[in-house]
Amino acid sequence: MEITARKHSSNLQSFLAHTTPSVPVYSLSKTYTRDNNFWQPTGKDRSEYFTLGDLWDQYSEWSAYGAGVPIIPDNYENVVQYYVPYLSAIQIYTNKISLEESESESFSDDSESEKMSKSSSDALSEDSDVSQESSLHSKETLGQLYLHYIEYGSPYRRIPLVDKVNELAEHFPGLMSFKSVEMSPASWMSVAWYPIYHIPTCRNAKDLSACFLTYHTISASFQDTVGHVESAKDFCSTIWRTNRREQKIGNNSITLSPFGLSTYKMQGSLWRNSGTSDNEMIGTLYNAAQSWLNQLRVKHHDFDFFATHSM
Repeated sequence: MEITARKHSSNLQSFLAHTTPSVPVYSLSKTYTRDNNFWQPTGKDRSEYFTLGDLWDQYSEWSAYGAGVPIIPDNYENVVQYYVPYLSAIQIYTNKISLEESESESFSDDSESEKMSKSSSDALSEDSDVSQESSLHSKETLGQLYLHYIEYGSPYRRIPLVDKVNELAEHFPGLMSFKSVEMSPASWMSVAWYPIYHIPTCRNAKDLSACFLTYHTISASFQDTVGHVESAKDFCSTIWRTNRREQKIGNNSITLSPFGLSTYKMQGSLWRNSGTSDNEMIGTLYNAAQSWLNQLRVKHHDFDFFATHSM
C-alpha cells in the first residue's frame, strides 16, 4: 500500500499517525473479570482487553525495517522517513495473583534475592536499570510492581524494541503473556524513535534527524490521574483515526495512542503546521509525560536527555 502525506496535516501528525500501534481486542464478561481480580473500567458490563504478545507483534516489522513516516520537506518532494523503535522505559504493575503465578513459572526454586540477582546480572545490559520490587505507592492503587526497566545506553548501542522485549521476557515471562486487564492503570511504556534513512535521499535535510519519545499506557483500565492526559490522548487518537480510515483497518482493534511526547532535534517549521494546534499540543503532551513521571517518581533517562538538549 502506498503511503501518502496529507497536505492539511503537519509532519508531526504524520509521525504520530504512522507510529501508533493498533492491537486486536478481545472481551471478557464482568463476572469473569471480577472473579479473576482483574482491573476493568467502571460502569461497563464487559471489559475489552489486548495481550502484550499482540502489542509486540505490532512493533515487529518496525523493529526490523523501520516505520515509514511520510514527510513533506519545505523545499523537496515528498519523502518517507524511516524510524526504528527502541524500548526506552517500561513499568508493569499487576495484581498479586498474576505476579505470583508468573514468578512460579520462571523462578520456582529461587528466593526473592536470587530472582533479583539473576534478572539484573545475567540477562540485561549494564546500560539499563531493571528490577522487580514492591511499589513505593499504595498497592491498592497501583498494584505490585512486576517489572521496572529504564534504558541508559547510547542509541548506537541499543537493540530494537522487539529484540529488547524478547531479552527481558527470558526473565519476566509476563511481558509476553499478560492481558491488559491483568495490569493496573499505572502500567506504561516509553518508545524512543530514532531515524535511520529516508527515501528518496534529500540534500541538506538535517531537520529529518528529529527524534521522538512517545508514552503509552498499557492497561485496559487507564484512568485520567494526570493533568492534560485525556486531551493529549484525544489529540493523538483523532490523528490515528484519520490514518485508520485511509488504510481501511478493521474495527476489532484498540489503539494505544500516546498520552505523552518529548522531542529532540525537532527544529524549524518542518514538523509543525501553523494552521494546526501542533504548538499547543506539543506542550500538552510534554507536560503530560512529565506529570506522569513525577507522579510515579520515575527518573527517565531519555526524557531528561531530550529536555536538556532540546532547543
